[in-house]
Amino acid sequence: MDALRINGGQLLRGTVHISGAKNACLPILAATILTQDDCHIQNVPDLVDVKTMVKLIESLGAKARLEKKAIHISHKEMSSHEAPYELVRTMRASALVLGPLLSRFGRAKVSLPGGCAIGNRPLDQHLKGLEKLGAEIEINHGYIDARAKRLQGNDIIFDFPTVGGTENLLLAAALAKGESVLRNCACEPEIEDLAECLIKMGVEIEGAGSKTIHVQGKSDLKGFNHHVIADRIEFGTFLIAGALMGDPLKITGGLKKHQLPLFAKLQEANIQIDVSEDEQTIEVRQCKEIKPLDLQTAPYPGFPTDMQAQMMTLLALAHGTSMITETIFENRFMHTP
Repeated sequence: MDALRINGGQLLRGTVHISGAKNACLPILAATILTQDDCHIQNVPDLVDVKTMVKLIESLGAKARLEKKAIHISHKEMSSHEAPYELVRTMRASALVLGPLLSRFGRAKVSLPGGCAIGNRPLDQHLKGLEKLGAEIEINHGYIDARAKRLQGNDIIFDFPTVGGTENLLLAAALAKGESVLRNCACEPEIEDLAECLIKMGVEIEGAGSKTIHVQGKSDLKGFNHHVIADRIEFGTFLIAGALMGDPLKITGGLKKHQLPLFAKLQEANIQIDVSEDEQTIEVRQCKEIKPLDLQTAPYPGFPTDMQAQMMTLLALAHGTSMITETIFENRFMHTP
């Protein structure tokens, strides 16, 4: 796509339903590698990254069937432990197949993922954690080559909270022998959703969504049927769009509990938000007098870095000076010009 052509001047009205969360769906797709049984994932967002991850697991020998908002996967005929460069390079989340491949087959060869425009996101925490579980890892010609007869549970402390690292180690520990304790974990809702899916597969997990997660690995896991949580960033984006030009805008499917910092800041900015008694429908309308704010991004449950650009757009219309401090990604202000 070379350009977006936008014909503006219209207020947003009606109802919009929030899609499933891409950042929950991708690790759950990786979790299907851990079992030979059939897996069924629902509330799947229609996104290129999801289709790329499906192609990736198909390249390993899996059979996948996509339906509207659903994916059905069988890994009975998996024949490869190597994730090819041409797929991994297009999406960082492809690295999430490293943990489950190694845990199930004792071998994983995964291309180093492509770069990230918003900042540096290395895989060192993933690899350190896998080594603590007993993996031998080499990096040759742009590939991570990991081996282990069977991963062994251990105590792993992340140097800093990492969403992908927490997910990869959760996936690896699922088939490891004994208990693994992951410390200084990321706490995002997408990690809780992955843990809920792994529990359905038979893994014993305590503490997902907190800084410390206990995982009791199993020797064999079963298939699952799982409904992916709503995308909290899509939800937040529509909240801000409604505040800018809602007439009013009704939003369904989003979970308020996953965007409490944003709700607090929007209310501080004088945005009118009406939440139904069952919290299933949220109504937001255009605000004429937006108040300035000071905000700082932080790991969950702080203000999300993924909402910073949208919030800056809103605050560009505030009556007064706002201050935004970005603490997560060094290039997150690329949109500012």
